[in-house]
Amino acid sequence: MKASLDDRIARADELAKLHPAAAELLNFYRELALFQKQVFEGLQSTDLAALLRHFPALLELARRIGPEPLGAFTSELVGPAVQQELLAAAWQGLTNSPEARFFARVLLQPYAEYLASRGDIPSVGAEPVCPFCNARPVAGVLRGEGDGAKRWLLCSLCSTEWQYRRVVCPNCGEENKDRLPIYIAAEFDYIRVDACDNCRTYLKSVDLTKNGRAIPVVDELATVALNIWAEEHGYLKLESNLLGM
Repeated sequence: MKASLDDRIARADELAKLHPAAAELLNFYRELALFQKQVFEGLQSTDLAALLRHFPALLELARRIGPEPLGAFTSELVGPAVQQELLAAAWQGLTNSPEARFFARVLLQPYAEYLASRGDIPSVGAEPVCPFCNARPVAGVLRGEGDGAKRWLLCSLCSTEWQYRRVVCPNCGEENKDRLPIYIAAEFDYIRVDACDNCRTYLKSVDLTKNGRAIPVVDELATVALNIWAEEHGYLKLESNLLGM
């Protein structure tokens, strides 16, 4: 059910050609996913410190192809002590700086995914946070079942997916369907904005019954135009993706 890093890399290539406006973002994500694949495949320990050896290559990658704020921030991440402190804080959800969170997430995502791959995680849960790592979802996923589709939530950290009720806001628990509007753009008819007029948050959901080729974590990135539309209409995203959007 979970897309491999190879699947994500290939989908980023495909979407960059289909959506030129998002090509720069998708190409950056592709390079990050290639880096994360190396991290994931090299992990042999559950010790967070095992990630430190990858930090120099990540800093070099950010300086080479990342946006200017990330390149500039690399000067604040010199030395293993600083790097380990950042990872430990982010693992506990205590990192506030967008730049610091980016660097931590690039390394923590494959680490968390590695840990999740070794565990027995329930796929059905009543909670709106990941049943494995307690992180919030970055996207919803609709999969066909019977005459309809069930909603799954995709963890923003370890990529675990778990079933969650369709007509309920995963942020505030609103259940009144009249206060849970759905918006769909013609150019992305398989991705919808699930909004909540109670807490003014939104989550993008990828409908695999309409596009079975979609890889939710990548297709969510490719549709940044939907983020702009939602935020112009007063909604805030429930959880940002790897690129902070």
